[in-house]
Order: sequence, then C-alpha cells, then structure tokens
Amino acid sequence: MNALVTGVAGFIGSHLAERLIKEGFRVVGVDSFTDNYPRRIKENNLRDLVANPCFRFIEGDLISLNLGEILKEVEVVFHQAAIPGVRTSWGREFNRYVTNNILGTQLILEACKDRGNIKKFIYASSSSVYGDCCVLPLSETTLTNPVSPYGVSKLAAEHLAVLYFKGYGVPTVSLRYFTVYGPRQRPDMSFHRFISAILTNREIEIYGTGEQTRDFTFVDDIVEANIQAFLHGKEGEVYNIGGGSKIRLIDVVRIIEEVSGRKARLRHLDSQLGDAKHTYADISKARMDLNYSPRISLYEGIKRHYEWLKKNLDIYQH
Repeated sequence: MNALVTGVAGFIGSHLAERLIKEGFRVVGVDSFTDNYPRRIKENNLRDLVANPCFRFIEGDLISLNLGEILKEVEVVFHQAAIPGVRTSWGREFNRYVTNNILGTQLILEACKDRGNIKKFIYASSSSVYGDCCVLPLSETTLTNPVSPYGVSKLAAEHLAVLYFKGYGVPTVSLRYFTVYGPRQRPDMSFHRFISAILTNREIEIYGTGEQTRDFTFVDDIVEANIQAFLHGKEGEVYNIGGGSKIRLIDVVRIIEEVSGRKARLRHLDSQLGDAKHTYADISKARMDLNYSPRISLYEGIKRHYEWLKKNLDIYQH
C-alpha cells in the first residue's frame, strides 16, 4: 500500500509516516519547510525516515508541485500540511493561511478527483473550528464558530473536503484534532515552552490566568486515529479526536513540576486574541465508527514529552 503524507517534516506528519512504514506502507512524504520554525528542527524530524528504503521525500509546496504525477501510485492521502498557529494568523499573515491551508487543500483534492486509485483522503482539521462554546463537550454537531483566522482556514478546507466527496466522490474523512502534544511538538506550543523553560530554569509564560482548559491529545493517539480513519472512517464524515483529559493549563504546570522534580516560576501575560477559553471533545462518534479510544494518559504523555525534550533540547537552542 502506498501512502502520501503532506507536511511530513512536521510534528504529527513525521510520527505518522514512521507508523505507516511500520504497518507495511510505502510512504511518499511532501514538505516545503515553511519558516514558521527553523528548518533544522524539521530535518531532524525526518532523520530516521530518510534512511528508510520505504520512504521517498519530495521537497516542495502543494501549489507548485505536480500533484497528479505524485498521486499516480498513491492509494491513501494523509493531508497534514498547513500553516499552524492561532495567534500568528491575524493581519497580513493571513494570506499565507489562505494559500497553504485553503488553496493547497483544494489543489490536492482537485488532483485526487479523477484518480480511482485513491481509497481514502484523510484531512487533518482542528478543534479551532469550534471557537468558544459554552456547551461542553463539543460534538461534531456543535455549531462551528472560529474565533481566529486560522480556525476559519481549517474550517474552509474541511468544507472543501466534504464538497469534493459530494461532487466528485473523493473519499474524504476529516479529523478535528484537539491540542496535540508529545515528542517533536512545535516550539511555539505550550507544552514545549513549559518543559523547555523548566529545564533551563526560566520563567514559564502563561497567557491569561491559566484557568483556561484544553483537551490535550498525545501524538501517538492522533496517529492511531489516522490509521483507524483510513481503515474504518465513513466517507464525507468529520470526527473529533481528543485525549479525554480536560484540564486547566495551570494544572498542566503542576504535572510538569511533579515529573521534573523542579519548581516552576510563572509569569502571566495578557490573554491572546483568538485563543478559545475551553475545549473538550465528545469522541463518541470516533469511538463508535473508528474504534478510537485514547490510550495515553495525560501524566504518562507529559512524562514521555519531558524525557524526550530533556534529551533533545539542544536541537531547539542553536
């Protein structure tokens, strides 16, 4: 079985490609090395993959690559590529989100529509499509109301996936990820910032009071959800993928203190525009259709994340 993973040098994409190879897939990976964080970090994510004969890497973006040629022998697409980040999606930067997250998705869907060899197209969406909602947990039928341009771009691409299923029969499945963490997490994300700060005896910076809650999901569970979506996902459907751990951000810091044996020094910053106050996933639909159930507890996941970053902190400090 041949798979395409877009955004393969990223946090989730690299883990997913490694798992696919272990499952017997041959993987084509595409990445453009966008400058949202240093290239050397993404190249390190690819280190083991590029040495594997079952992996082929193509550097380039979805706008300029010959996607039809790439897809000739591909049977499943895992579309992970996107410009991430809620806080950076405002103002002039939104043009990059439109180009990469919306247009890039439309182009790869367009390339898939006339290819009968595509058995499944898995799109990586985001809990950001929900925005702020007073009714928790969030189900797939909850009104989508993004509070950031990033969320708007992910929701637009999600709608495109449904349209290409209805219009052309592209077998799309969208997965709404809820705050993913673990080894290789992007350096701008909270767990990475918190753990690296405590490892280097710096202040942990928290936006707002720390009372905001998130449903944190370990990267291995996200990868498993992608595999199950390929095997069992219903075409044209959307699924929440959460970790089952609704917790305050300030309590995450307490767990990191326990895991590290160090006392955190906190500095509170102003709340950021576009950050949802609370998220929590209803995963009953994914549980029923995909047989998805998060396996990694928050404590165990933070411990794994901490131990990995402790060994690899130098990658991020050059």
